[in-house]
Amino acid sequence: MQRNRSILAILLFLSLGVCSSRSFSQESKQLIVFHAGSLTVPFDRILNGFKKENPGIDVVREIAGSRECARKISELGKPCDVFASADYEVIESLLIPDHATWNLRFATNEMAVVYTDRSRQSNELNLKDWYTILLDKNVAIGRADPNSDPCGYRTVLTMRLAEIYYRQPGLADRMLNKNKEHIRPKEVDLLALLEAGELDYIFLYRSVAEQHQLKYLILPDEINLKKGELESYYQQVSVELSGKAPGETIKQVGGAMVYGVTIPKNSPNPALASTFIHYLMDKNKGLRLMEEMGQPSAVPSECAQYSQLPDEFRVYALPKDR
Repeated sequence: MQRNRSILAILLFLSLGVCSSRSFSQESKQLIVFHAGSLTVPFDRILNGFKKENPGIDVVREIAGSRECARKISELGKPCDVFASADYEVIESLLIPDHATWNLRFATNEMAVVYTDRSRQSNELNLKDWYTILLDKNVAIGRADPNSDPCGYRTVLTMRLAEIYYRQPGLADRMLNKNKEHIRPKEVDLLALLEAGELDYIFLYRSVAEQHQLKYLILPDEINLKKGELESYYQQVSVELSGKAPGETIKQVGGAMVYGVTIPKNSPNPALASTFIHYLMDKNKGLRLMEEMGQPSAVPSECAQYSQLPDEFRVYALPKDR
């Protein structure tokens, strides 16, 4: 009887070990990715390619405005292996140093005025006075929430730059005070309203407009936040946003549009996250797909945390103020 009990104990121990091993193996193949709404289409392709190259990977995605994604990590403590933000500064201001150590810039974009064939007065839209059409009381415009999504505060910055460029005092306030009922948490939430005809125009990234085969007006470089060479020009304008703690605010200064990616400190699977970062930053893999989706590469770019960047990622970055 004692011998039978010993055998049963050994079998039970071995079975628990197998279960534990299997559970660990399953966990090690799960990749949790938080990313901006404007990365939805390119990341569909990038993650599918990554899974083909790494069979058995289970990808869990959370898609939201970049600032909302960051707060899920910093305030709610939600586990995340990779966070890709539509603005690298979201990672700088909301996650570093408490919730992330480094931040890699990987792609660019630009702001545009997006519309459809049904948009009122779209046949009259032009670079000279497009803002007069958008201010028409019969025209409905939409934009993203600045405190949730970089596209929202970039819209504000774009309007303020337009006021300077067109020499129209008060233009930004008139635009911002119009159709406030059409502000949404993230820019992709506006797409359904535009395509349904409830909105005539939305401020959106050019890449998203192209991915959804929508019409758009290309804005002057002095307005669209596209050119790194115009960084100091963009810095003329700013917007106040909610900060890390309730009641705090931060000043978001205008700047060229650059996406950022990091592995948060609470990553359950940093090894797999690192493998994905290499896939994303590969010019023949992730960056090629980003380019095809209308978002040119920003690799290599300056990294403010270059000295803390893992050696394996330094090939994608440049020391700041080198």
